Amino acid sequence: MKKGIVYLVGAGPGDQELITIKAVRCLRGAEVVVYDRLADPRILNHAPASAERIYVGKASSQHTMRQDDINRLLVRLAKAGKRVVRLKGGDPYVFGRGGEEVLALVEAGQAFEVVPGITSAVAVPSYAGIPVTHRGVAASFAVVTGHEDPDKAESSHNWRQLATAVDTLVFLMGVENLPHITKKLIENGRPGATPAAVIRWGTKPEQRVLVTTVETAADDVAAAGLTPPAIFIVGEVVRLRDSLAWFDTRPLFGKRIVVTRARAQASALTDRLEQLGATVREVPAIAIEAPDSYEPLDAAIAGLTDYQWLVFTSVNGVDAFFSRLQAANKDARALSGVKVVAIGAETAVRLERHGICADVVPFEFRAEGIWEALAPLVAPGQKVLLPRAAVARDFLPKKLAEAGLRVDVVSAYKTVIDSSCRAELSEALAAGEVDMVTFTSSSTVTNFLSLLGNDVEPLQGVKLACIGPVTAETCYQYGLEPDIIADEFTIPGLVEAITAYYEEA
Repeated sequence: MKKGIVYLVGAGPGDQELITIKAVRCLRGAEVVVYDRLADPRILNHAPASAERIYVGKASSQHTMRQDDINRLLVRLAKAGKRVVRLKGGDPYVFGRGGEEVLALVEAGQAFEVVPGITSAVAVPSYAGIPVTHRGVAASFAVVTGHEDPDKAESSHNWRQLATAVDTLVFLMGVENLPHITKKLIENGRPGATPAAVIRWGTKPEQRVLVTTVETAADDVAAAGLTPPAIFIVGEVVRLRDSLAWFDTRPLFGKRIVVTRARAQASALTDRLEQLGATVREVPAIAIEAPDSYEPLDAAIAGLTDYQWLVFTSVNGVDAFFSRLQAANKDARALSGVKVVAIGAETAVRLERHGICADVVPFEFRAEGIWEALAPLVAPGQKVLLPRAAVARDFLPKKLAEAGLRVDVVSAYKTVIDSSCRAELSEALAAGEVDMVTFTSSSTVTNFLSLLGNDVEPLQGVKLACIGPVTAETCYQYGLEPDIIADEFTIPGLVEAITAYYEEA
């Protein structure tokens, strides 16, 4: 039997991008992932779909599995020859009880490796604009557990030394014990007026920072309703936040935006919005599926030499076309005598990945733009292949036919309603947890509303952003008034329009 191994991996403080390359490599090779409550569950997506996932997370006073049981689980999996990733938030050795788990493996003679993670003790203050050290302000810092039972007979903390001997104090998991922590600090010589901050969900779009003092921290946190997960930082460095804050000053910070693109395509828009500070909820309104039959597309591919023009109106059409081209044992060389048109920059880039440089990319990224670009280039009698969605606008085929061209419109894919997030969407809207919904095509509008039973009432007070006028027109047909219509009909153009809207508000 093969030998097992356990990788003790730090997942970082919350932002899914604050994970190391080695951590990702370990996850990609995992057969089993044993994980705690993660600040961003998307980190688990690095593991293969086939990997077993075992949740053993702990919240305050709530334990899914006791530590001794976790230790035994890791030993058992290693003995069974499994490649195990033990995924822990932050760094495994910074109040993560990682040492206990490794000692259990050592005693059982099982192989292990430790992959350090970025600790929240340093990263969370950084995201709040608070460096734990700063020349002339703080030359030392200490990381302290705030989870110690205040009622135990003797504290493991040397409060007298902690209170005055270290410039910056970072308490992890200490929000519930703030009255005890601040009392001890003041009793042992830390001035009550010392600047302090409580940072909740640090490094996440939900990050919230409360600047306070040691003396008033407990009351201020109670008044603000701040709850775990949060850290408590004490020291003169907190004053630097006024100058160094960057994460929560971004233009879309705190905005809760729904992305309705198909799941496979949502990441491009999600990434751009999150980089600007938004909290993004992916609620795909459409799913891309194969057409009812590939026969018309396959027949067109078999007769490619008959066509003078090949027009793509989406990246989905590109992907479907080249998939069937490959199925026919052909590649980009089959298009040597055909002029290729891409509706926009995104579609053109996708063509380049298949080895094709578009001959025509219109200035206006919609069907009307394609027609304006093609009108002076085409001649009556020429043949055009248009592989696209099974249901789409007739504007372009009609204009081409009126110009005397022979047009073959073939279904390369179809869009269907993705209802997997219907309940989540309804709950979020009912709770007032959505500030804006983005629409990137007419089908996202119609399918999104289908998820709501064509009831527009839940969207009252929610801002609507459309990628262009065609999508906006679909909104109007349902009695919806878009707040944003991008001038450039691309994902970057949509993001730019959303950013400008909030900056001007």
